[in-house]
Amino acid sequence: MIDPATTGSPFTVLTFIAAPALLTNATSVLAMSTTTRMLRTRDSMGQLLRRSEGHSLTGADAQQMINQVNRTEKQAGLLLGALAAIYSALGCFAGATLVTLIAAALAEFGFKPWFAYLGVILGAIGVGFVVLGSIRLFRATQLSIMNIHEEAQLIRGRYADSRNALDEEPII
Repeated sequence: MIDPATTGSPFTVLTFIAAPALLTNATSVLAMSTTTRMLRTRDSMGQLLRRSEGHSLTGADAQQMINQVNRTEKQAGLLLGALAAIYSALGCFAGATLVTLIAAALAEFGFKPWFAYLGVILGAIGVGFVVLGSIRLFRATQLSIMNIHEEAQLIRGRYADSRNALDEEPII
């Protein structure tokens, strides 16, 4: 543990405590936004279910619907994995803050707590979990974009004939 008496700055210990606390705060925001994305994915699946009810889709429309359902389901799985990684990171950052705080308090009383390095290790593991969660979030976003692109193509295809017919009609 770094002793403020040897470094000449009382802010050294504060820095070791503040860093994991800031990471905890930032990761909490990431967790909230990921939860929102998970709920929106559930809403998307509900919309796909409603769209499939009462319609007997065939051919390209049926394949497009199945592709979107598969991607939305995979997106939900990725978001769940991202959320698990983010929650794990939160636990690591909170643990790092607590361990560092305890080690700093013990150092004030002249103890040399051997577990002070555990805070650094927990912080590093937490950063790893944030990276893992971010990769999963990026992949989930790619799947969402694929669904948007496919829906745009479907809409353009459905209205291509109408657009051609509108172009041919005389304007009065």
